[in-house]
Amino acid sequence: MLSGTGMSEENSDNLDSLPLDAWHREQGGRMVPFAGYEMPIQYAGIVAEHEWTRTQAGLFDVSHMGQLLISGPDLDAAVEAVLPIDLSTLKLGRQRYSLLLDENGGVLDDLMVSRWPRHLYLVVNGATKWDDIGHLREYLPDEITLQHLEDRALLALQGPKAADALARHVEGEYELSALTFMRFGKFTIAGHDVTIARAGYTGEDGFEISLPGTAAEEIATLLCGEPEVKPVGLGARDSLRLEAGLPLYGHDLSPETSPIEAGLIFGINKRRRTEGGFPGAARIRREIAEGTSRRWVGLKLDGRMPAREGAEIFAGKQKVGRVTSGGFSPTLGHPIAMAYVDVAHAEHGVALEIEVRSRRLPATVVPIPFVPHRYYRGS
Repeated sequence: MLSGTGMSEENSDNLDSLPLDAWHREQGGRMVPFAGYEMPIQYAGIVAEHEWTRTQAGLFDVSHMGQLLISGPDLDAAVEAVLPIDLSTLKLGRQRYSLLLDENGGVLDDLMVSRWPRHLYLVVNGATKWDDIGHLREYLPDEITLQHLEDRALLALQGPKAADALARHVEGEYELSALTFMRFGKFTIAGHDVTIARAGYTGEDGFEISLPGTAAEEIATLLCGEPEVKPVGLGARDSLRLEAGLPLYGHDLSPETSPIEAGLIFGINKRRRTEGGFPGAARIRREIAEGTSRRWVGLKLDGRMPAREGAEIFAGKQKVGRVTSGGFSPTLGHPIAMAYVDVAHAEHGVALEIEVRSRRLPATVVPIPFVPHRYYRGS
């Protein structure tokens, strides 16, 4: 593991380069293998970048994510047969969290779905995008077209000053301030057509900007020319999402976990819970009705030593769970973790112990998010 990032070491051979690869290096980015690419883990330091994003605005390169465009006849019905989303309630210009599930209800990926005029636009995780594309092509009807937008880059501008900095450079039919959380629109930046969604992975207000890969360096330089904006790497992205209580696929989510035990029932819309008709529906409906044997929870640790993924959790002599994400919280000043624990020990306030380096660290079950979200939902 790369300490505190939730990222696995990868073979450095045959890695792809992001459109901003040279730019990251010029900015002093320390590059590491991640999701098949060389990506910046930090520039000035993880804690400094974390704190800057919480108070100003951090620019993240997330171009490793998969951007997919789906179109064709009876599009909604075709996609609803694969995803547990209710597309009848997804209006033009809005996006929604959803899940790709296997036949047993295990999580293959979590993703975002947006309603375009004649398409659905999906953003999937970088580490799973090729598997996701293969899965979708296998299970969608032949008349449905799936386009991988490989020529697009994706930047995330996150933090309380993100809107101020971005608004100086966007032009469109309406003001950037008209975008509220989970809405998107078409704009131009420096003459380039871009799609901007008010969303992100830090718990802060912010935006995800889909843009031509050829324009990435120009726009990144333009945004980082604003006094509120600095480039931020994967390390701070992980510590921010941990504080925000957001799951990371491959760590907190996997085919061995179900959305119900992971607390992601909101990713399965109400009509779909009732009607089913998607992969894994039988298990999902059973777990909604009967509950699960374990639950994904937040943990507050005493002291300064963090618990990392894989650490075992005990109630006395009984092993009751395992950490899926953990690290030190710069905002709170103590270690935090997320874990699956037996449902009998999952209530807030329950005292547990986490085994780290042959020591037992006291921990308490607490609500997540650890740091409140500050999404912009309108004035």
